[in-house]
Amino acid sequence: MSTTSISEPASSGEMHKPDQAQQQGSSRQASRVLLKVLKLRIFVALIAVVLFFSITVDNFLTTGNMLIMAQHITVIGILSIGMTLVILTGGIDLSVGSTVGFSGMFAGFLLMQGISFGDYTLFFSVPEVILLTCLVGAAIGFINGALITWLNVAPFIATLGMLYVVRGAALLFNNGGTFSKLAGHEALGNTGFSMLGNGQFLGIGIPVWLLLGLTLAAWLVSLKTPFGRYVYAIGGNESAAVFSGLRVRRIKLWVYVFSGFCAAIVGLIVTSQLQTGHPMTGDTYELRAIAAVVLGGTALAGGRGSVIGSVIGACVISILNDGMVMSGVSNFWQMVIMGLVIIIAVVIDQLQQRLQKRVMVAT
Repeated sequence: MSTTSISEPASSGEMHKPDQAQQQGSSRQASRVLLKVLKLRIFVALIAVVLFFSITVDNFLTTGNMLIMAQHITVIGILSIGMTLVILTGGIDLSVGSTVGFSGMFAGFLLMQGISFGDYTLFFSVPEVILLTCLVGAAIGFINGALITWLNVAPFIATLGMLYVVRGAALLFNNGGTFSKLAGHEALGNTGFSMLGNGQFLGIGIPVWLLLGLTLAAWLVSLKTPFGRYVYAIGGNESAAVFSGLRVRRIKLWVYVFSGFCAAIVGLIVTSQLQTGHPMTGDTYELRAIAAVVLGGTALAGGRGSVIGSVIGACVISILNDGMVMSGVSNFWQMVIMGLVIIIAVVIDQLQQRLQKRVMVAT
């Protein structure tokens, strides 16, 4: 009598294994695609902002309006360059807006009143005013860096305190008044200050050239020099950087000096454009610079980001702000929207980090 063998049916676990593997593969692929989109978010944001306002606002893409926006992009862009290097080390600089106002008042003081020695008054030429103002801005950054590195004051507290100190000093320059009509006098040899903010070279505004030059220099330093690699290393793991023998204090000190230097340049540009030194110039500029840096992909914890991304972030912030002004959005709502942009940028950055870890673990 012949026997017929009946094969056992495959277990349910074995039947579902191919489906589970396929689902996991699809999930990993979706995570990779989303991660790529998040890495390119700054370009997506820039295109979206430009398209939205070009459709909803009349004369948004006219030549005159583009030139005005270029001036605003220059201001926030230069500030964001210095802020990027500070944040890459895991720090923050809240005093840059006040430094902008102080630098403008300092330049106006040198041009209008000079420095008196008894009956003799020393006036400075425009190049000398620019040099001295940049040195003053760098000195403010040096004080910030010294408080943080030598006295171990938290960057937030140190720069917040300097925000008030420097703004108060700007108000004290002329008892809360302004220095206006900074055209200078030919007899004193201090004319030509307006060229810095309003002059052109090869058809392009000098402030734009300054932005391009500083962007290129900061990009080369951050990616092509040991100093730049040390900046990233400090932001990634400061303790490990110390044990590796890096001069962490010196590097962080120079980063804050550079941030103050960038703020002084912005103060000179704005004062030159307006031909007036105002003590409240630069108010809330630090928030816009931080928003540009975060939106450009630099992590607030430090160690990750790029100067180029921050400058593009400055383009988004400036275009968004100008677009809201042209649309008639009130200043109150502009503040709300700017705050939401910062929060959303940080949330997206956190999402990108989690996705990146998930993709790395999966591979």
